[in-house]
Amino acid sequence: MTSFNIHRAELEDDPDSPEQFASRGADIGFAIGGEHLGGSLIEIPPGFRAWPYHWEAAHEEWLVVLSGAPTLRTPDGEEELVPGDVVCFPTGPEGAHALRNASDEPCRVVMLSNRAKVNVIVYPDAGKVGVRTPWVRSNFLEDSAVGYWEGE
Repeated sequence: MTSFNIHRAELEDDPDSPEQFASRGADIGFAIGGEHLGGSLIEIPPGFRAWPYHWEAAHEEWLVVLSGAPTLRTPDGEEELVPGDVVCFPTGPEGAHALRNASDEPCRVVMLSNRAKVNVIVYPDAGKVGVRTPWVRSNFLEDSAVGYWEGE
């Protein structure tokens, strides 16, 4: 059995993320050989966001706050969380969420989710849709959608 220690984990930057998304993370699920569940340890510096506002079609996600006071945005508005808070983001629009750190101290969270080979992610603020499969990893603007029979 392989273990992962959230207190000693080496976090990595995402070199492709825009400046306002400066979180660092480690893939817990990969590190421990998870097959059906995935998890990430994420640290968000003060004044930055972890990811864009989104919801997922196939992944239920859970957020566990380890330290700091991140601000959670959901369809119900914004709420400041504290260490020990656990939140579930169900699949579909009601599970939309984003996380930012409006405090003066870094915050650390763990995100857990089921693993699905096929997923669709909707980004309401950006008007785009992400398609994730073992073969396709693309994002599209929603207003570029075409009818089923178009081009046939």
